[in-house]
Amino acid sequence: MQDTSLATEGRKAVVLLSGGLDSMVSGGLAREAGYSVNALTIDYNQRHRREIDAARQIAQVLKAERHVVLPLDLRQFGGSALTDDISVPKDGLEPGIPVTYVPARNLVFLSLTLAWAEAIGASDIFIGVNALDYSGYPDCRPEFISAFENIATLATKGGDEGTKFRIHAPLQFMGKADIAREAYRLGFDVGMSWSCYDPQPDGSACGLCDSCRLRRAGFADAGLEDTTHYAA
Repeated sequence: MQDTSLATEGRKAVVLLSGGLDSMVSGGLAREAGYSVNALTIDYNQRHRREIDAARQIAQVLKAERHVVLPLDLRQFGGSALTDDISVPKDGLEPGIPVTYVPARNLVFLSLTLAWAEAIGASDIFIGVNALDYSGYPDCRPEFISAFENIATLATKGGDEGTKFRIHAPLQFMGKADIAREAYRLGFDVGMSWSCYDPQPDGSACGLCDSCRLRRAGFADAGLEDTTHYAA
């Protein structure tokens, strides 16, 4: 990664921090680049709320200037296995948009992230979308990130006054193995992060949902240890 710390040292950035591996690495790259990290976690009453605790721990490790956990009950809408009474698939990855897709989630989350960024005078936003995600989730595609960056300028007072908002997606063209390597390179305890969509009663990750499968395959392909405790 190119060293931009001299240009960014002390500049504020807002990191969308879910508590997952991808957002942890995205936040670590923002910190490495010299940004002062402000972390935003959306508590949308998701099935896998265990990731919120992970986000709190990661925010401390990132030495976040501030960590906001914002409540937003998307169970009121439903429409996803993460926010409704729909079973999380455990039979392996399938083509198409999976039932774990939350309607317009990243559009909603980035809008909230943008609102906070503008409020604190930050023009840089980091999100941990990556190549494995956008094949299934429309709101993880590069086209969406680029379009939202344009919208950020058009829809804000800051943009009207000349601020150029930047949406950083440093993992966009990485696979899970690359992301696992970056996590180790940045010195993270990878077990801090949480990926499982269906946490088990004993606190372990299910090991069978799409997110667990992608994570496990990534660490295996990278030849690195994943310290997550899996039930299966």
